Formats: sequence, C-alpha cells, structure tokens
Amino acid sequence: MKGGIYKMKDIELRYIGLIAPCGMNCGLCIGHLREKKPCSGCHKIDDKNKPQGCRSCIIVNCDLLAQTESGFCFDCKKYPCTRLKNLDKRYRTKYGMSMIENLTYIKGHGLDEFIKNEQDKWKCKVCGAGLSVHRNFCLNCKTEINKNAC
Repeated sequence: MKGGIYKMKDIELRYIGLIAPCGMNCGLCIGHLREKKPCSGCHKIDDKNKPQGCRSCIIVNCDLLAQTESGFCFDCKKYPCTRLKNLDKRYRTKYGMSMIENLTYIKGHGLDEFIKNEQDKWKCKVCGAGLSVHRNFCLNCKTEINKNAC
C-alpha cells in the first residue's frame, strides 16, 4: 500500500524492515521518500532504485556483520569500526542524527521501541507526515524543521 500506514499494537509499521545494520533508518532517507523510483532500503539488495553508493556500502557488505546474530553493527567485534564512526560523524554534523546513538538505543530497548520512538521523533508537527533526515523542511507541507529539536 503506497503511502499507507499499517497499524499493529499502536505501532505504525512505516519503518518496519527499514532499519539498516549501521542504525540508519532508511525510511528517513530522501531516496526512500522520493516520488519516482523510491529506494527500498539497505536490506533490499537487488533494488535497482538504490543509489550506487548504497549498493557498494562497506557496512552492509561487511563480512563481520554477516557473522552477527542480530544483523546490527553493535554485535560486531570491531564495533564501532572506523567506517561507522566516520558515517556517524558526517550524519551528526550534516543532519543532526547519530547512527551510533540509534544502535545504542536499539541494543538497550529493542527494535520495536526504537521504531516507535522514530515515528514520534521524525513526524512533522504541522501536517503529521514523515520527515527526511536529509532535508530541513517537511516534504509534504514545506514547514522548516529544527533538527536540533528532534
């Protein structure tokens, strides 16, 4: 159901299956939210709409990650690796979001609780649409977003 939101036990399933091994919520990515040829997220390996940088992602394709039980970087013996630290620094600086904080939250509270938190955190306060981490305004109503307040 394109654009629709399914509900289960008070959890909107907007981000189910979209949490990447690095802690990125692919549901917040502009590539996933675009109208034409949206990306299906990191877990969809054969997605032709996925940007080349995501297809060749060192983290998603990491041999050590494949050995983890959870499929998340926090279970890796090299956590946090240099690649994850660099990605985290870039996202904290440019977009006000931390993959390492996300992973810490997931490890401590579980994936379902993280998804519930994300739904509240990344919802436009004006129109209720889901926000993109890569934009400083709501894609739906164009309201400016203060990411430091998220």
